[in-house]
Parts: sequence; structure tokens; C-alpha cells
Amino acid sequence: MVYACIDKFCETLKNQTVLVIDNSSIHTSNALLDKQEEWKDKGLTLFFLPTYSPELNIIERLWRFIKYQWLQIDAYSSWESLVEAVENIFRNFGDKYIINFA
Repeated sequence: MVYACIDKFCETLKNQTVLVIDNSSIHTSNALLDKQEEWKDKGLTLFFLPTYSPELNIIERLWRFIKYQWLQIDAYSSWESLVEAVENIFRNFGDKYIINFA
């Protein structure tokens, strides 16, 4: 799925583009690394963040807020309640749940 999305994204490129990605296993698999040259020929360069650099990966900030500030302890009572609580946060992100860096 990841590779298909990147392939589709490459079809839209008009300029040289850099895609910043972390070092999750899906991003460092041989299949992805094998596609690097093909994507580079289409104008897409992959830039890998340094190993374990959560401060550089914006999604890590969101997960930290979810886990330590917004998710109530009772959300962990079952898988269903955890999914429901996280989905509620995503639905209300930007209104009820806001990350303010000021």
C-alpha cells in the first residue's frame, strides 16, 4: 500500500521533491529500497530521518499528546474503548484537541 501511494504521488510531480520518512520497518524494507532509483528518476528523493529521532517526526508529537494528555485511563479498559477514544480524538482534532506550541 505504501509503495502504491508513493508510485501514485510520483505521477503528480512537476518539480524535484524530497519525501522525509522515518526508519520504521516498512520504510526500510528491501522492497522500498529497491524502488528508490525508480522514484528518483521520476523526481522523488527519499530522505531518511536519523534513527530514533522522535523530535523530528511530527506524528510523534501528536501521539505524545494523545497518550499523555488526551487519552483517559478508562480508554484502556478494552480494545473497543481504546479504538473509540482514539477515533474520537481524531474526529475532534483541531477543535477540542489542539496542540499549541506557543
